Amino acid sequence: MKQLNDIHPHILVIGDLMIDHYLWGGCERISPEAPVQVVDISRETTVLGGAGNVINNLIALGAKVSVAGVIGDDENGEELRNMLSDIGVNSNGLIRQTGRKTSKKSRIIASNQQILRYDKESKESIDKVSERAIVSYIIDIIDTCDIIILSDYGKGVITDAVAGGIIATAKAAGKKVLVDPKGKDYRKYRGAYLLTPNKKEASEATGIVIKDDKSLQKALVNLKETCSLECSMITLSEDGIAIYDKSMRRFPTVAKEVYDVTGAGDTVIASLSFALSAGLSIDEAAPFANHAAAVVVGKIGSATVTLAEIEEYASSLHQSTSEMHIKTQEEIFALSERLKREGKKVVFTNGCFDILHVGHVKYLQEAKSYGDVLIVGLNSDSSVRTLKGPTRPVNSEADRAYILAALESVDFVVMFSDETPYELIKNIAPDILVKGGDYEGKSVVGAEFAKELRLVQFVDGKSTTATIARINEGTLC
Repeated sequence: MKQLNDIHPHILVIGDLMIDHYLWGGCERISPEAPVQVVDISRETTVLGGAGNVINNLIALGAKVSVAGVIGDDENGEELRNMLSDIGVNSNGLIRQTGRKTSKKSRIIASNQQILRYDKESKESIDKVSERAIVSYIIDIIDTCDIIILSDYGKGVITDAVAGGIIATAKAAGKKVLVDPKGKDYRKYRGAYLLTPNKKEASEATGIVIKDDKSLQKALVNLKETCSLECSMITLSEDGIAIYDKSMRRFPTVAKEVYDVTGAGDTVIASLSFALSAGLSIDEAAPFANHAAAVVVGKIGSATVTLAEIEEYASSLHQSTSEMHIKTQEEIFALSERLKREGKKVVFTNGCFDILHVGHVKYLQEAKSYGDVLIVGLNSDSSVRTLKGPTRPVNSEADRAYILAALESVDFVVMFSDETPYELIKNIAPDILVKGGDYEGKSVVGAEFAKELRLVQFVDGKSTTATIARINEGTLC
C-alpha cells in the first residue's frame, strides 16, 4: 500500500456541526426538592461533535481541513468557531444565520455514568440565503480541495438544494463527494461518488432486508442505481465493508476488543476520504477504513485514530506491507516517544545488512526478544561505502530496507547516513541497545542513551564478507 505519512490532502467537510459538552461529577445525595439525584460538578469538557468528529478524525490522520456549515448568531456559535480555529481548521465557510441555535449537547456524567442529556439546537432546514451562501463558498474553493465530505446528521444543513448544488459543483470540477447519509430517502445525494450507510440504514433506505450475500448485493445495486453512484458501499459493523461498482466485494475486519462504537461511522468516512484523496483505489481504501474503525471501537467515546495506530493494527494482523515499516528519522523519533508513553519497551540495533543471511536473522530475532518493538537503524549506501569500501554495498539501501522490514522480528527500519548511529540512538533513547558479541569489552557508540546494553553472539562463519568471498572463489553452493 502507498506510503501515507507524507501526504496531507485538503478535504472539505460540509455538514451539521455540534458541540459535545460534558459535565463531570459525583452523586452522593437525593434532592430534598424532588426525587432526583444531586450531582456535584467537578469539571467540564467540550469536544467537536457531529460533522466535527469527522474533522477531528481527518486532522488526526494528517489532512488539511476546511469546513462549511451553518451556526447561529449566538455564544455557542462563537465557541464552535474558536474550537475549529484551535485545531487549525479553515472556518471561512461557516455561515451565521440569525435566529438559529448552534447545536450543543450537554451530558451530565455522575460516577462515569451518563444520567441526563439536554440539547440546545435548531433542527429545521436552513434558510435559502444560507443555502446559497454555502454553495457559493464551495464554488469558490472547489479547485483547492482533493475530496468533499457531506456529513448529514439530519439537523437541517444538508438540504436538497445544498446537496444537489455541492455534488453538481464537485462533478464539474472532477472531485469525488462522499456522503454519510441520513433519513430513508437518499435521492438528494444523487451523483455522489459513494454513500456510507450501515446495514440497518441501507435496509431502511432500500426496503431490502439484508440477511445474506444475495440481499446485500441487491441493496448495493439498488443504492447505486437509485442514487447514480460511482461506487456503492454498506458498512457491516464487525463484518467489515461491502462495496459494489461492477461486482460485489467484501472486506472483513477483525476488531480485537470492542468498547464503544460511538463515532465509528465518522472514522470510516474520514479514513476513506483520506485514502482516496491520497491516490489509493477503493479496494485499497476500504481495508484502510476497516482498520481505522477497528482501532476506534477499541477506545472509549467518540475517538480518533492516527496513521501510526492503523499501521500498528494492520501489522498485528500480518496485513501490512514492508513500506509501512520503513520510517524517516522524524517519524521514528515521534513513534518511539509514543511507544514509550504506551509502556512499550523499545529495542534498537543497527547495521549494513547487505546480503541477508541466517546469522542476521537469528541476531534480529534475539534482539526482538529483549523488548516489545525492534527498531533497526540501517546504514545508507554512502555510509556503507565509507565503512566497507567502494565495492559495497551489493544491495541498494532501498532493497536492504525492504527486505529487513519484511522480517517478522523487525518492527521498523530507519536509514542513517552518518558513519555511526550516534544521533539516531540519542534521539530514540531506546530501552535496550543491542550490538554484536564482537563489541565485548569495547566502547559502544550511543550506549549512554540507552537504559541497557545487550550483546548478541554471531553465528560462526555467517557474514556478508564471507559470502562475497565464497562467490568470488566460486565455492558457494
